[in-house]
Amino acid sequence: MLNGKAILITGGTGSFGNHFVDYVLAHYRPKKLIIYSRDEFKQFTMRNRLMKHDEIMRYFIGDVRDGARLRRALDGVDYVVHAAAMKQVPACEYNPNEAIKTNIHGAMNVIEAALDTGVKRVVALSTDKAVNPVNLYGGTKLVSDKLFVAANAYSGLKDTRFSIVRYGNVAGSRGSVIPFFQELVEAGETELPITDFEMTRFWISLEQGVELVIKALAESKGGETFIAKIPSFKITDLAKAILPDCTMKKVGIREGEKLHEVMITKEDSLYTYEYEKHFIVYPHMSWWVNTQVVPGGKKVAHGFEYSSGTNSQWLSVEELRERLRNVSLH
Repeated sequence: MLNGKAILITGGTGSFGNHFVDYVLAHYRPKKLIIYSRDEFKQFTMRNRLMKHDEIMRYFIGDVRDGARLRRALDGVDYVVHAAAMKQVPACEYNPNEAIKTNIHGAMNVIEAALDTGVKRVVALSTDKAVNPVNLYGGTKLVSDKLFVAANAYSGLKDTRFSIVRYGNVAGSRGSVIPFFQELVEAGETELPITDFEMTRFWISLEQGVELVIKALAESKGGETFIAKIPSFKITDLAKAILPDCTMKKVGIREGEKLHEVMITKEDSLYTYEYEKHFIVYPHMSWWVNTQVVPGGKKVAHGFEYSSGTNSQWLSVEELRERLRNVSLH
């Protein structure tokens, strides 16, 4: 599907962008892979790492806040993966105007540039924090999601389709609990801080996130939210997997943090279909027709909620320990 296509990734030097590029280069032969980001040193590092693919790779310095630069970068592009965002909850809380400029205005710029240049498919990365948001980061991503869904009403005859892929913290990602616990253990700590003994999270790898994005590029008719079916784990079990004999101290939930991750709300159950490895929440919009539902799915029960706290799949301490062996920090 991606063979011979020009693909641009906003925020392409991040952990997702790096893994997406590696996956695409390993499985496809694209015409161009364009990295659009604002950090010149990360681009320099990435270019050195991928030197043998120089005939395919392109590197654009640019910010999603800059609509004119986006239009230039998207000229001739077939597919866009929008991964650029301000993601750190405390940074967004302290710098709300900057979060709005990047996460909301940036989303609008991507949409307008894609429509103006005739891009065929746009997939925007979302987060569990956009579901019933309790912090500014989640609030801005909720608005971003709404913008990308609504953008399908403006494509007209251009056949530009916008969809969303939603998942939580990737295992081993910067600022997540796994590297935090591992750093404490390496420093000789035997007591691990637990925000709440009932807290749960979903487990997703970068590769699963990339595969879901590619599925969205292939299957989207416009306006869908794709969500991976993944297992849950208890934070206390993760602590035991990292340090079996540890003691645990409850420190309380931080501002803007949830007890459980929620990917699909009970309200969304009216428009959600379950597939073998994922869910799709279809848009509740006047321009959407049921004939656009991807075959092979089954409508979920009314009132269904996809939460890490009530999930049907769980990782044991032993399974977590096995998965941790294959986690690379990014």
